Amino acid sequence: MYVTMKYSKSNVLVLLFLKEPRRESYIPPQSSRWPQRHLMTCRSSFSFCQRRVCLCLEGVEMSNYGRVINHATSVLCSNKGSMELLQLYHRVFQRFDIEEDDFWYIVTSCPRFAVVRNSDQSGSDCIIVAKTSLRLCWNYPKQKCTKCQELHLCKYFIYGTCRYGKGRRQCKFSHDVWSEHNYPLLRECSLHELQEDDLFLLLLQNDSSLLPEVCSHYSKGSGPSGQCSFGDECSRLHLCLHFIQGDCIFGPRCKRLHSVDAVGRRLLQERGLGDDIIRNVPVIYQNVLRLSTYMPTSGGSRDAPVEILSQEDRNVICLHFIRRTCKFQEQCKRVHFNLPYKWEVFMDGHWIELRDMEEIERAYCNPQNTHSPCSSPIDFLAMMRGSDPVRRLSTISSVTKPPYYVLTTQWLWYYKGENSNWIEYGLMDDKGRVTSLSSRELEESFQSGSSSGITVTKGHRVYTINFHDMYQRNPKHNTKRKIRRRPRFVSVREVESKLEKVN
Repeated sequence: MYVTMKYSKSNVLVLLFLKEPRRESYIPPQSSRWPQRHLMTCRSSFSFCQRRVCLCLEGVEMSNYGRVINHATSVLCSNKGSMELLQLYHRVFQRFDIEEDDFWYIVTSCPRFAVVRNSDQSGSDCIIVAKTSLRLCWNYPKQKCTKCQELHLCKYFIYGTCRYGKGRRQCKFSHDVWSEHNYPLLRECSLHELQEDDLFLLLLQNDSSLLPEVCSHYSKGSGPSGQCSFGDECSRLHLCLHFIQGDCIFGPRCKRLHSVDAVGRRLLQERGLGDDIIRNVPVIYQNVLRLSTYMPTSGGSRDAPVEILSQEDRNVICLHFIRRTCKFQEQCKRVHFNLPYKWEVFMDGHWIELRDMEEIERAYCNPQNTHSPCSSPIDFLAMMRGSDPVRRLSTISSVTKPPYYVLTTQWLWYYKGENSNWIEYGLMDDKGRVTSLSSRELEESFQSGSSSGITVTKGHRVYTINFHDMYQRNPKHNTKRKIRRRPRFVSVREVESKLEKVN
């Protein structure tokens, strides 16, 4: 519902509650920081929100913001439906002279856009995804709909495969985006200026019923089709779920599909999708997932992150804050600290930052050490200082990101040698022998959540590594050695040096 006002003949203010239109290009005024030029020659309007009437001031020059929104939508759709925040801003800035803060306010306040955290932390800390509430009317092909608030269009026209629209034989379903029924709906959502292909992509990534589901069983298990018992006959698309989620650590070495293969292409073609759409299907599915996890912020907060994070994610140090590029600031769900590691002790119901953090970190990075050199030493194995729990927070593991990332945490894996020394996996021991797996390969297995034993060889001996109890076992002789996982030491000076190069 929305509210408009009208004075009766007796000068009594009457509030008229009307049906609320789709206002996808509407943004609420930020009166506390809105430039004065946007408040000139204002007119008053009312919107009904959360059972209260709020006064909204819409200046004449605010129409510029409508043009910014429309152009940003067009740019997004022509770039497969989503872009990093800074990339989108630079594209929009080529046409409109708009400040970064104003642009940030627009994308976080306008219902046209969803702001989700970027799982790829190399660039902008968030991704902007184009949204719409418009859908295809599913009663229209059944000829059971007359007047509704959804689009009346041929589904195969959107897919780009309708056989009838281009020949002599006319399709019995509409191919007219700007028909008498469709145009008012597009205009109401401020989508009437979009090119057809851009509009179709927008519909595809917002209406999941237009695409087949992704098989969740395919990404589980170790077989060629994972745990999917249907294999090539599966009615769901086989794609790596971790790739769609943006967190696949194996990249091109992943044994699951990151693109549509011949079987998937046949499935999509049977559903009616054309080749142009099929090429973009992996990205479309990524956007579908982003929108499905998107949670609009309550009260129109302009700074709140919109993706729900796990508790593990909340204990990760934000790379963007270290680089001074985090847009979420105090609302960020990740930890803000100026180093890629942080040591804390739990006292009086709170986690308290420890002093001499660099020295604690230096000691911890040496696998030989079980305690810190402080006056009140930390037990690195039990993660306790006396009777108080201790924790170490850090940035994400380096194996989850490409090598050019800076200030990720490089974890090294060690096993205890015959002389009680600690030897890194992949390096030579005292007798010149090298293990078959390196620290990086073990870390990749660890990050993948593998619960089964990892097999590693050294010379003629075969060992099994179990991450749960942190031992390396020799099944033939039934012996075992301790293993340890410690980060590579990064000094404060090294952090500053890397930041200077990046910034």
